Amino acid sequence: MTVAQTTKYVIKYKLNGERRFEFAQLENGTEAEAKAALDAIHGQSDDVISDIAVSKAL
Repeated sequence: MTVAQTTKYVIKYKLNGERRFEFAQLENGTEAEAKAALDAIHGQSDDVISDIAVSKAL
């Protein structure tokens, strides 16, 4: 069984217009991966997630 290598990224975004950020372990740091991670964090709510920016955590 191989485990995908992940890197810690910081995801900056707006939740209902309010600036927020989360840390997540992502494989490639793509916006699609970040969106999936945020969906997992916030669940199936009616919250609006926008302005997603991903960068490697220091």
